[in-house]
Amino acid sequence: MKIAVLISGGVDSAVVVHKLASEGHDLHLFYIRIGMDNGEGDCSADEDIEMCTLIARKYGLPLKVVSLHEEYWDHVMAYALRTVKEGLTPHPDMMCNKMIKFGFFEERWGKDFDKTATGHYASIKEIDGKLYLATAKDPVKDQTDFLAQISYEQLSHLMFPLGDMDKSEVRQLAKDVSLPNASRKDSQGICFLGKIDYSDFIARHLGEKEGPVIEIETGKKIGVHRGYWFYTIGQRKGLRLSGGPWFVVRKNVKDNVIYVSNGYDTRLQYGREIPLIEPNWISGDPFSGILGAVGDKIEIAFKTRHSPEFYTGHLIKNSDDEIKIISDCDVQGIAPGQFAIVYSPDKVLCLGSAMISNGVKKRRRHHNKNIVSEESKKND
Repeated sequence: MKIAVLISGGVDSAVVVHKLASEGHDLHLFYIRIGMDNGEGDCSADEDIEMCTLIARKYGLPLKVVSLHEEYWDHVMAYALRTVKEGLTPHPDMMCNKMIKFGFFEERWGKDFDKTATGHYASIKEIDGKLYLATAKDPVKDQTDFLAQISYEQLSHLMFPLGDMDKSEVRQLAKDVSLPNASRKDSQGICFLGKIDYSDFIARHLGEKEGPVIEIETGKKIGVHRGYWFYTIGQRKGLRLSGGPWFVVRKNVKDNVIYVSNGYDTRLQYGREIPLIEPNWISGDPFSGILGAVGDKIEIAFKTRHSPEFYTGHLIKNSDDEIKIISDCDVQGIAPGQFAIVYSPDKVLCLGSAMISNGVKKRRRHHNKNIVSEESKKND
């Protein structure tokens, strides 16, 4: 096949190149540059591109560096800042996959190829003629939670060659075939920030506004904070309070108040009911019977953050746009704005995701329509 391979300079995408080249495919390598002209979000691009050039040269393949930094600012960074300012917790990496890697890249370059391959740890399974996003062999590295906002059309054009490999196998293969980045460390943190500290990024764009930190059980002011937008529900680090551990359990955006609770086991940190809006079902509505169950209540596994661990529970449908999860056990730090990622009960198929609601349903619908409007336009 004629395949576009998205490479980053890291070992994972380099091993993808090796595997597909060994199979005899016609490969064209692409590096997406998303750093801003002012240096923000640089992500060590020059070093990455140098490594990508070495990989391309080793296999005699063409490499094209493409710029999507304006699109990244308009559709991912701006989304993150808007969400934070509203007192919610964004998921920029998930939106980067949906809007940039498999959105604008596909529209402009990927569409000219049979498939687009990436180094994500995920799989694709075909069941009764339909494709499903599926978890990877390596449960620790599995990245289906970062892919759970993509569409079926996007999934149908993708390849994940590392889905059947553990990270240790990827590293060993890279060493065996003498890839120049075989020992290069994995990138960490939010994709657009690079070496920029997250708090510094938020402060640069939203500023600071001092407000009280209140112990929720007593109503006593126990400190001050820099602005509610620096904190998320469930956060422990960065509170600068003595006598901890302290956890953020609530925020009053209107009055710029952060409420905290002391201890690991306070009940205010946990919940079992997770209200959700705007579900994105990749391969079809699970309530329609794709899991073998029909009705307004189905058994699922789910995650609310990137982790190898799953929760189990039931997905309940209130309306086409509003659903909720009732978990079988307590879930810590349910943060509005983040996403619940929904899986089949056997934890194999990633069915999609939905945003955790803060109750302001009308506002959130309008907000998210703005985020995806440009992608909808390009598909018209």
